[in-house]
Amino acid sequence: MDVAKRKELIAMYKDGYRVVAEALAGAPDQELDTAPAPGKWTAREIAHHLADSEMTSAIRLRLLVATPSPQILGYDQEVFAERLYYKDRPIEASLDAFNAARRTTAEILERLTEAEWLREGTHSEIGRYTIERWLEIYSGHAHGHATQILVARDAARKSRI
Repeated sequence: MDVAKRKELIAMYKDGYRVVAEALAGAPDQELDTAPAPGKWTAREIAHHLADSEMTSAIRLRLLVATPSPQILGYDQEVFAERLYYKDRPIEASLDAFNAARRTTAEILERLTEAEWLREGTHSEIGRYTIERWLEIYSGHAHGHATQILVARDAARKSRI
């Protein structure tokens, strides 16, 4: 990955909180708690997932930067959703955690040297795991979920009609 592509992905990563916050702005509980289809997450569940995913990804990046050949563990997001009370917790603290993890991690990304960009570890589910691969995964993660939030909110509004 060249420097220009990295900068583009870092900019997208940094913009992730904004797009999620905009997607959630003004959402009443009914819109937060309506799934767009059976088996799909509600906007509330997505907000909690983003916090947990972001805190996990922040640690993953730090391990890649600061630990020789780290072992990066995967996790079951459905188990997190079930056991960490995604369905009924308020979203404000999760949004704060998501935002803070993104901001602090972006500060690290912007300072990485070329040598640090080459560091890698092993992910328990996907094998070889580089910082660039990490960036490819997480740069668009929030954007994808912001779209899902808008779909869920729209489904909630349509169900009221």
